[in-house]
Amino acid sequence: MPEKMDAKKLDFYKKLLLKIKAQIQGDIRSMKDEGEDGCSDKGDVSGHAMHMADVATDMYDREFNLSLASNDREVIQKIDAALERIEKGTFGVCVKSGKKIPEARLKAIPYAEFCLEIQEEMDRKGGR
Repeated sequence: MPEKMDAKKLDFYKKLLLKIKAQIQGDIRSMKDEGEDGCSDKGDVSGHAMHMADVATDMYDREFNLSLASNDREVIQKIDAALERIEKGTFGVCVKSGKKIPEARLKAIPYAEFCLEIQEEMDRKGGR
């Protein structure tokens, strides 16, 4: 089992994870607010139906925002799992191989579950 990370580093990563989570939640809220405010007939005061291209653009924007929100929710789940690993004392350790995750990787992706070797293997196999 790799050496446990010291409390100061764990606190740094916990604050970083909470900051990222708050930013993502804010993004999701703003997307939701935009979606509620962006009614398709809001700008049409003439009483005529919207042009098909405008409808298609609105539909694309909605689908795109839903996709972003879905990805954001997935990242939040990974952040919550990383926060749990901090509490359990297993943060910074690959959940599959048990090897230490390099700090450079954790600084880039603080919610990383896997060391680079395992992540690359999973990507090749089409996993996660």
